[in-house]
Amino acid sequence: MKTAVLGASGYAGGELLRLLDNHPAFVATHITANSNAGEAITSVHPQLSSFGDLAFESMDLKTLAECEIVFMALPHGESAKVIPYLNPNQLVVDLGADFRLEKPHSWEKYYGGEHAGTWVYGLPELKGSRDLITKANRVANPGCYATAIALAAAPILSVTDSSDIVVVAASGTTGAGRNAKVSLLASEVMGSMTSYKFGGIHQHTPEIEESLGRLSGSEVRISFTPVLAPMPRGILATVTAKLNQSLTESDLRSLFSEIYGDEQFVTLLSEGQLPKTSSVLGSNHAQLQVAIDDHTDRVVVSIALDNLGKGAAGQAIQNANLIAGLPENSGLAFAGLGS
Repeated sequence: MKTAVLGASGYAGGELLRLLDNHPAFVATHITANSNAGEAITSVHPQLSSFGDLAFESMDLKTLAECEIVFMALPHGESAKVIPYLNPNQLVVDLGADFRLEKPHSWEKYYGGEHAGTWVYGLPELKGSRDLITKANRVANPGCYATAIALAAAPILSVTDSSDIVVVAASGTTGAGRNAKVSLLASEVMGSMTSYKFGGIHQHTPEIEESLGRLSGSEVRISFTPVLAPMPRGILATVTAKLNQSLTESDLRSLFSEIYGDEQFVTLLSEGQLPKTSSVLGSNHAQLQVAIDDHTDRVVVSIALDNLGKGAAGQAIQNANLIAGLPENSGLAFAGLGS
């Protein structure tokens, strides 16, 4: 299938190209990066040596129209500008935020500007989502933090106070995009950790609350503190919530096993094992561990995933496989790199 990658010079775009290079059905035929148009792909992504002398292109409407599937890895607010030029029958996965939110006022508060609309939310492992994705031709790929937190929190909604979920999550620097920022320089990040956008202002907050609210059927509120970690990629999130009923750790593990036991990309680790970002690096996998803190009567869930894998490009391909009628693991059937 002829495939377009719009915004291919970014970190998520580069990871898409890496994964597409070994995909059995998707072939990247239109690779755009307007600000880098004319530059060799390998000048930005030197790891992609198989792309040889190919260069980034400017978006060409005629070439774009010939593509059966379109991945949009554009800055927030830019994907909506492209949609009027696409054929309604083209399959589209948007890695940006433009179509994730249901509530216009949340878009205006956290992103600014006019809300573009709402597409099917592409987190297949959430109850009922896979069927909706399979029937769609346009999917909003979740944010990286949102993926980790929703996967960790979904199984505990029925046994905790979902109006008071507390999250602390650390992410690698690629989560902030490729634009040059002093705060992301190696000399600023290495050997240091810092929180940012805390106090309820991170843009993934409404996305997480909406996705979990659809599952619970009631309002979900989270207190989310993101942390910048001195590593290029990966997310490690800790999610806690107060129990609303008596529950043993065995019961808790059964809840997670019931929901994720048949999932190929989400794994509840054996007792005694803890999630590590290195274990999922470069993959579309997420690893979880659970516990009950008897001292505070709270559930604790730890989750690790690659923010460029299951948190972005890997999940985008997983969604594309579903809407294209392909096996869900096409081009993704490999484990993380490990330490």
